Formats: sequence, structure tokens, C-alpha cells
Amino acid sequence: MKLKSLLLGAAAASVMAPAAMAERGADGHVNVIYWQAPSILNPYLSSGTKDIESASLVIEPLGRFDETGAMVPYLAQEIPTIENGGVTEDLKQITWKLKEGLLWSDGSPVTSADVAFTAEYCMHPEGGCAQAAKFEGVSSIETPDDLTIVVNFSEPKPNPYQAFMGGQSPIIQAAQFAECLGAKAPECTEANFNPIGTGPFVVDDFRPNDVISLSANPNYRDPNKPAFATMTFKGGGDAAAAGRAVLETGEYDYAWNLQLAPEVIAKMAEGGKGTPVSAFGTLVERIEMNLTDPSPDLPEGERATAKHPHPILTDMKVRKALSMAIDRPLLVEIGYGQAGRPTCNLVPAPEIYASDNTECLTQDIEGAKALLEEAGWTDTDGDGIRDKDGMKLSLTYQTSTNAVRQDFQALIKQWWSEIGVETELRNISGSVFFGGDPGSPDTFQKFYADVEMYANNFDGTDPEAYLAQHTCEKFPRPESQWQGENINRFCDEEFDALVAELGKTGELEKRAEIAKKLNDMLTKDSYVIVPLVDRGRVSAHSNTLGGVVLNTWDSELWNAADWYRIDG
Repeated sequence: MKLKSLLLGAAAASVMAPAAMAERGADGHVNVIYWQAPSILNPYLSSGTKDIESASLVIEPLGRFDETGAMVPYLAQEIPTIENGGVTEDLKQITWKLKEGLLWSDGSPVTSADVAFTAEYCMHPEGGCAQAAKFEGVSSIETPDDLTIVVNFSEPKPNPYQAFMGGQSPIIQAAQFAECLGAKAPECTEANFNPIGTGPFVVDDFRPNDVISLSANPNYRDPNKPAFATMTFKGGGDAAAAGRAVLETGEYDYAWNLQLAPEVIAKMAEGGKGTPVSAFGTLVERIEMNLTDPSPDLPEGERATAKHPHPILTDMKVRKALSMAIDRPLLVEIGYGQAGRPTCNLVPAPEIYASDNTECLTQDIEGAKALLEEAGWTDTDGDGIRDKDGMKLSLTYQTSTNAVRQDFQALIKQWWSEIGVETELRNISGSVFFGGDPGSPDTFQKFYADVEMYANNFDGTDPEAYLAQHTCEKFPRPESQWQGENINRFCDEEFDALVAELGKTGELEKRAEIAKKLNDMLTKDSYVIVPLVDRGRVSAHSNTLGGVVLNTWDSELWNAADWYRIDG
């Protein structure tokens, strides 16, 4: 079976709409709470989920992935395919057509120039685009008229649905961001905090790491949407408070990512004000190993860069031993229950792309000890901590502040202590950790720690762009304002070559084979990424909020234009 044949009928024609939609703004106010507060409304300068999803209320892509993973048009008239003439037979070109009459929220027309500018913005050689992998293989973009965008690829691109698809790759207004290219991108505070968009809402006030006040976009393309006149998007607090605010008190209408023990969610749901919703996708909680030295003794600008390899974690035997010591089924039991599955894979789904790698699922403390011995790490002074060449086997382990994550840290620290590893734990506010501020020492991209834990996923059902994040040129570094997707600074020429091969392979089974190899190179072959849990997404909505469709393949807020109030 070829992906090319799937392109013939890949696209759905329209997005779902709820029944009985009233006029725009008729349902008053809606309250949303994300316990990780947004710090910026520009997904090209942050790969934090809370930033990407809050921005998706305002700025939109040409197409999205629906709750089944199918592609649906948003700003585009239709999803281009070979059958409708939008994708060329040689797979080297895709042509998008904008819907007619689209307006930005400021009333100016949306044109093909805005789409081409978006690519220029992310692909700028002096910039640090957090979504650069979406534009892998794009050689040029042509705009023959105001509604037509022709994307050319340097090689055949069997999966051309990366740039401009999904919440991670929205269209930004050329006029607003014109002076924000390259190294200037982070300096454009007004544009980054208050983007002019095409989405159902506009930003009235944005207080980073706190709250966003929004109102219905007067120029939204559907005159009857959104049903809500205003929205408060509250950030901060913790998952427990967010869950209570929807399920127990009814203060909020939607709570994202209830990363709580299953019995806690069940108890909250007894409050009767709301309903938990869950679905599995590609969200994997993992530990990232830093292959560069984050020591504060190094000069600023050289910490956590390729100039200084990590003195401990460059040894694969150490990384593997750390993985072997972890009891993943127990982590699932205490952290997620039925909303989690132990995994050894960075790409756990769709099934065709999931490797059969199960080696890590059985904890092996004795095997981990033996591996460290083999690597020369012994406890010479009897203090319980291994050492080698005068250096202690001591690691700093950081993650965001969250009860489940702190439970994971405590357990993993204990297991690592059993194999002779000393661990210092740090937890950082999710708003800061996932914020992407180039001036902060505490972002996950800057990685000023030895290991760090978090979860993320990819838009849609094809992992090509997600795996391409780990090619050599995508290191976060000072020159890119610490933006970049290759968080652990992994660099392997064979990996890069396989990514390039995946980009031009059309046969679906062959694509799956390559994707599995890439997954295994990052996990069981090198242990630079140590997957822990394949996490189901669990959120909650009030019983009076209609139209909610949980989507694990795109932004959770993908259809906020379709939300409406149910009289209760």
C-alpha cells in the first residue's frame, strides 16, 4: 500500500458543526483553565503545549486534524490531494487554495502572501523557529494569485501535510510580523502577545503566565460563530485546582490536562458539575538525557552546548542503566491508572508506526548495577554513590511542578539510589519550564540540568516531522535564542540520513519501517530518550458546555468556535 494512494481520498470535506447554533456571542461568557499558564501566543517561538493551544483560539492553519486524525480544511477551501489536482503526481508540489473573503481580525484581507511570509518567518536562517521540522524539505513557495499557495519540495514529499497543518503551524499576518524576522523574532512583544488572527477569538488583554481575556472575532468567517461573546483563559495553579474548578465547583467550563491520579479525578467527578473526557493519542511522558554539559562552572553561552560533551551521560551504558532501573508499570499504576500505558517508544501510535520494542518494560536493578560496573562506575569509598576518575555519579533531574511528576521523581530517585546514583530533584513552574523565554535559565529547551522529564506529542497521525526534530541542526543554542526541537543535542549522521529517506518514501509499510528504526535509534539503541508512559489525554468540561470534542491529534481547542451553552 502506498501513501500516494491514500492521498487520493485522504481529506474530509468539512468540519463538524453542532446542531442549533445561535447567533454570534448569544451564549455570553465561557471560562477555560490551563494549569500551565501561557507565556506567549506565538507557537513558532514556543513548543509548549499550553502556548500552542491558547494561540490556536486566535491564529489558525490552512487545515487541521480532527478527533479521528483525518485532515479537515480550515482556511483552505479543501485539503489538496492527487485526485483533486492539489498534489502533483511526482509528489514534489502541493497547491493550497484559500477560502474566498477571509479577513484578519483587524478587517484586512488574508492572502497567499501571509502564508508565504509564515514560511519565511519560520525558515529564516538567523531565527530559532520552534516548529522548523514542519518545513523540512520545502525549497520554495510561490503565490501566483492572492488565494493560491504553491509549496515546492526539494525531493518527492509523500507526506506534504506538515507546513500549515495543525495547531503547531498556523498562519501569521505578514503585516504584523514584517519587522520580526530572524533574531528580531523574540523582541516583537506586541505581535507575540497579541497576534492578529483569523480564529474565533481575538486577544483583548494578555498577562503572560496569568490570564488571557478574549472576545469574539467580529470578522470570523462564520457569522453565527463563536457562540460565546467573551472568554477568560486562566493559567496557573495546579491540575488539582483546575479539576475542582470544573468538576466540583463549576467555576470554569473547561479544564485541560488533568494530570492527576485516577482515583482523584473519579472523586472530583462525584461533584456533579462536570464530565471528565479522555482519549489516547501520541502523548509520551519521557526522560531526556542531556548529551552536553550543563555545569554552571562553564561560561554563559557555552553551558549545555555542543562545545562541551556531558562528562557522564555521553556513555550509553550509563543512560541504559538509568532506564533499566525504572519500574514503568508501577509509574502507570500510581500516576495514571487506565489513562496510561507503560511504553518504551517515543512514537506509541498509530499502530503501524509503533515499534515492538518492549525491552524496558521489566525493571532490572541488578542488570543496571552490572552495567554501571562494566562502565567503570564503582563505589570506592562506601558512601553508596558510585564514582569514576574522581567524579561522583550525581545527576540533577528537573521537570515541571505537578503532583504526578513529583511522585515520579521521588520513585525514580529511589530506584536510581539503589544502583548507586545520587539525584538532586528540581521542579519548575510549567509556565516557565515550557515558556521558551531565551533569558530564563529554567526552560526545558535550555536544559540546564542533566536529565529532565516532560511529555509532548505531534499533530496528526504521521510522525515524520516529530522524528525530524532530532536531526543535528536543530539543537537549541544561544545563536537560535535557545529555540530548537532537538532537546538533548543528539547528533547522528545515520539518523539524519534516515530522516531524509523517510521524507521521500511513499510506500506506507516502508515509511513505517523507517519510522520504527528512527524511534529505536533514539530509545533502545542509544537511550538518549527514555520513554516512561503512553499517556491518555484527560480533560474535563462543565455539564453546561456543549460541542466539546476531545482531540488528541491537534489542539484540544481546535473546535472552540463550535462550543455553545447548554441550558441547565
